[in-house]
Amino acid sequence: MKLLLAEDEKELSNALVAILKHSSYTVDAVYDGQDALDYILTSDYDGIIMDIMMPHLEGTEVLKIIREKGISTPVLLLTAKSETEEKIKGLDLGADDYLTKPFEMGELLARIRAMTRRKADFAPNNLSCGNLELDRASYELKTPGHEPVRIVGREFQMLEMLMETPGRVVSVDSFMDRIWADGEADVNVVWVYISNLRKKLSALEATCEIKASRGVGYSMHEKV
Repeated sequence: MKLLLAEDEKELSNALVAILKHSSYTVDAVYDGQDALDYILTSDYDGIIMDIMMPHLEGTEVLKIIREKGISTPVLLLTAKSETEEKIKGLDLGADDYLTKPFEMGELLARIRAMTRRKADFAPNNLSCGNLELDRASYELKTPGHEPVRIVGREFQMLEMLMETPGRVVSVDSFMDRIWADGEADVNVVWVYISNLRKKLSALEATCEIKASRGVGYSMHEKV
């Protein structure tokens, strides 16, 4: 499970990263709001832990932007005791939970488990883009008038990442971190799988396509 930690107090950030990694999470750590936004827009996370008061962009500003873009990744805000109004603002903007500093590490881990469980509970069974539908239960890829194609394994995982938020760029590093976490594959394997998926979309006469953003990653878009 992959988390983003956005916390500008580097000593606290280092301690949290060590504990989260010890608890079997993969963690990216950033120290300001702009970097947090850049990482969220180009990577795929199971949860985000974000301090409210950060340089460049505050946590609530980052939250507002990602929710407006349709990114529903669970967000846990870290707040100081004096930031009551900011807590309310964060919850109104779509934060899933907040934790007041100082906090016990055990409580942080419990809050993370709770919010990532909620994400799984509310994840839709079907993902769609244009006339294309991916059934997460049956692993079938469908378009009207065509026989469904069963898609499994890493191809399914890649397509799921692309279709969770159509239009959002998924970086090659995100694919590698999530699907080839053992680090044994070369990054070129991503292109091979993308090529195979494109052939399946073409055979199904899908009205959406996988686009490449040179040097950044891939995204799913409806054809114009």
